[in-house]
Amino acid sequence: MYVNQIGERDQVETVFLVRDRIQAMARNGKPYMTLKLMDNTGEIEARVWDRVDEFARLFDKNDFLHVSGRGNLYMGKMQLVVQQLRKVSEEDVDLADFLPVSKRSFTEMREELDQLLASMSDGPMRKLMGAFFNDSEFFRLYSRAPAAKGMHHVFIGGLLEHSLAVAALACDVAQRYAQVDRDLLIAGALMHDVGKTAELSYERSFDYTDEGKLVGHIVMGVEMIEERSRTIPDFPRQQVMMLKHLLLSHHGQYEYGSPKRPKVLEAVILNFIDDLDSKINGIQTHIDKEPERTGDWTGYHRLYDRYFYAPLEPRPNGDLPQAELAEPCSEPPKVRRSRDEPLGFTLGEQLAGQNLNLFVNETEKKD
Repeated sequence: MYVNQIGERDQVETVFLVRDRIQAMARNGKPYMTLKLMDNTGEIEARVWDRVDEFARLFDKNDFLHVSGRGNLYMGKMQLVVQQLRKVSEEDVDLADFLPVSKRSFTEMREELDQLLASMSDGPMRKLMGAFFNDSEFFRLYSRAPAAKGMHHVFIGGLLEHSLAVAALACDVAQRYAQVDRDLLIAGALMHDVGKTAELSYERSFDYTDEGKLVGHIVMGVEMIEERSRTIPDFPRQQVMMLKHLLLSHHGQYEYGSPKRPKVLEAVILNFIDDLDSKINGIQTHIDKEPERTGDWTGYHRLYDRYFYAPLEPRPNGDLPQAELAEPCSEPPKVRRSRDEPLGFTLGEQLAGQNLNLFVNETEKKD
């Protein structure tokens, strides 16, 4: 039985991964223990009321436990009241049952990444991206890491999936706005969260490393960019500076943990498209967590501070064929303008030389 299958008064006999454990004292002086148990469908809070000291000696955080218990609905949330537990060896479990994994295939995402890199112009940014992604050990970490611990893309492969989605949005924007430095924006999309490969631990449950807590993924990512760029002979320092600025400013505002605010066009764009993809994934994940709700509104989302309207019945256009996803950007736009060249084809230019007298009568038109 998986977490998302547990219902009120269900008798549960299954194995979970312990994401967290806390021992405390009840008001009556009796000890109890709160556990956060997880599998690849989600997590559930569990309470141990009896034999607490005995059970506490059997396991620790990130261990696997065979749990016997009963489902209990408490304040609108499902809990598990533990009756019996025992530790299970890692050799006896399949890790894929306990950590959520991207629904996209690894092969498909790697092909999209390679296609994206091939679409970049043969310049410094493409060489820098090759220095990262041709490194098998780096890519092993990059392709396994989640994109966050709790907000969005919280699954194995989440960082790669999120970065590719942001890069696809970057291609769309660069295609529409010719003054955008496409290579810089794509590099920023792929690298903006690169520090999370070391900020987060993800071999068992998702958590922060010591360096992640003390330094953070933004600064760690900038250090990685600086270090890797120095392995490429004569790499332009201006390009390094611009890419590091995109990483330093991608959270947008100081209060959101951004050391700098966006001060170049590509940094402004990256801030918005990163936020867009993370919010879409976060909201959809919240909606998908409640497949058995009876109403059209989700439960309260604490971080977004609201409920979401998600009708159980298809919307009026729900039976229309879904639009095909855009092809991964494989070619840069054929027409580009330099950063210093003003945009043309304004409304004034389109109307130049035309007769704008809107009150001419039909006789005058014929004359």
